[in-house]
Amino acid sequence: MEKKRKTFNVKLLYRRTCLIIYDIISVILASYLAIVIRYEFNVDSIPVHFMEPIEQFMPINILLTLAIFYFFHLYSSLWAFAGETELQNIVVSCVLSTLINSIGLQFFKIKAQAVPRSYYFFYLFLLLTCIFTSRFSYRFFRGLKHKQQNKKNLISVMVIGAGEAANLIIKEIVNSNFSTMVIKCIIDDDKGKWGRYIQGIKVVGGRDKIVECADVYDVDEIIVAMPSASRAEIRKILEICKDTNCKLRSLPGMYQLVNGEVNVAKLRDVEVEDLLGRDPITVDLNSIIGYVQGKVILVTGGGGSIGSELCRQIATHKPKQLIIVDIYENSIYDVQQELKARYPELDLVVLVASVRNTNRMNYIFSTYHPDIVYHAAAHKHVPLMEDSPTEAIKNNVFGTFKTAQAAAMSGVQRFVMISTDKAVNPTNIMGASKRICEMIIQTFDKHYETEFVAVRFGNVLGSNGSVIPLFRKQIAAGGPVTVTDPNIIRYFMTISEAVSLVLQAGAYARGGEIFVLDMGEPVRILDLAQNLIKLSGYRVNEDIKIEFTGLRPGEKLYEELLMDEEGMKDTANKMIHIGKPIELDEHEFFTQLKELKDECQIESSDIRPLIKKIVPTYHSMDTEDEKI
Repeated sequence: MEKKRKTFNVKLLYRRTCLIIYDIISVILASYLAIVIRYEFNVDSIPVHFMEPIEQFMPINILLTLAIFYFFHLYSSLWAFAGETELQNIVVSCVLSTLINSIGLQFFKIKAQAVPRSYYFFYLFLLLTCIFTSRFSYRFFRGLKHKQQNKKNLISVMVIGAGEAANLIIKEIVNSNFSTMVIKCIIDDDKGKWGRYIQGIKVVGGRDKIVECADVYDVDEIIVAMPSASRAEIRKILEICKDTNCKLRSLPGMYQLVNGEVNVAKLRDVEVEDLLGRDPITVDLNSIIGYVQGKVILVTGGGGSIGSELCRQIATHKPKQLIIVDIYENSIYDVQQELKARYPELDLVVLVASVRNTNRMNYIFSTYHPDIVYHAAAHKHVPLMEDSPTEAIKNNVFGTFKTAQAAAMSGVQRFVMISTDKAVNPTNIMGASKRICEMIIQTFDKHYETEFVAVRFGNVLGSNGSVIPLFRKQIAAGGPVTVTDPNIIRYFMTISEAVSLVLQAGAYARGGEIFVLDMGEPVRILDLAQNLIKLSGYRVNEDIKIEFTGLRPGEKLYEELLMDEEGMKDTANKMIHIGKPIELDEHEFFTQLKELKDECQIESSDIRPLIKKIVPTYHSMDTEDEKI
């Protein structure tokens, strides 16, 4: 095979030749000017026995200095991106050139008189100045050129916070050749910083100046650089910022500052969850590791929002083996590739299977013998399940029944089912189906050694089918943003928080419990929509309109987490509570389940009356309409 010829870069040769010529001139100028400065620019007063050795050693000094510069990459660095390393190379090279100059002049001195010591300091200073100017001037003028080109597209920015994180962000923006941002002002509540400057940018005042300064400085974007502030404090700041119609961005967290990772690339858009106003939920990781580590864990519905996050967090706790089961191959493929990349040592098994398939589930459990099962597989979309009620029952109720039965028969130690707040006094098929699942779990726990528990929580931000991703799409499309009712409220938690609590609830499990996660204060969906529009830099009902569409089938204005008759006990984690099991007639319950299964198999047109018998607290919207 013929070898490829190296291409000859004429432009590169030209640049290096120019630099070499410049450096030769710099050495000559530094050598002569150093002695001239030493004698206060009086050339006639310079003794011959000082000037002659300098002139005699000059050719050697030039050659040795060029060699040093070459060794320290002063002819091969990309000076357009010169930074601290290149500056260090320049300083070291010039210091070495000065040392060699001082040693060399000793061999050329006349009448045993050495060149004055001050000469070497002047020489080093002059050589450093010349070399620094030649290398960094290219970056400077190139930066001016880019800023001039981007001047028409500049984004006016306000920075909130005048600490170390703000300093690093401002420094990068100010010094960047490619940034289209221009920092107009800084806000900080510390009065001691008011009127002072960071990177040439003035701290104009406290949070009470945010709205005023956003208008005065014509700010387009606000960067919240307060990684150590609490969620409650951030919320107060963001509530003020919403009135500016500016786009909001922030640093992810304090660990970014600790790890030295604070830069423009780490900025993220402020999300609506930042306005929930509470600190992130913490869990006892030791208790989780204690019962997950070294165990075979199976997750059903592992490709969904909750299931995939369960897999991610379980993978960090070093399980013996992680088995992911889902009917939808595309979603579990994505999770599989992610986990293989992040945890190459993880023993990972990914299986396509339906929890409705008895033989398939029995085969999986008898083959892999999992120790712990997280059952997250379910149909969860309320309006869709209202239109296809038998599918909700087949998948949620009997899928849970078959999976739980397979777990019990194969000797699983613990079975954790993911439930929902919609199971409390349900008004829809989905919620009623999950309530039946809870009843199955509590009943199974009485008859098998496996510890069966359920974990109930509300909405999770950003999950598949949740309202936040829908709002984002609607805003990106220019609106309108659709809200079902101005008074509808929901409990919210981030996916990672919910899953962390699920894992810890599993560690607390002793069998038969329904764990209830504390979701904090409920949030109005209308407020979420308005906040998300404002955080995106738009004006509500001017740039982006909000439309009310009416409650959907099976949807109620508010969700409850606990039935009145259940009562509630606390756990070691104040965010996790235990509902007392409800007594039921098991014989009647299983008889009703058999009847429900038969009705589903023949695709009965209306199974709601039968569901009502099984779940007395279920009140369908259709039934209420008929009463009226």
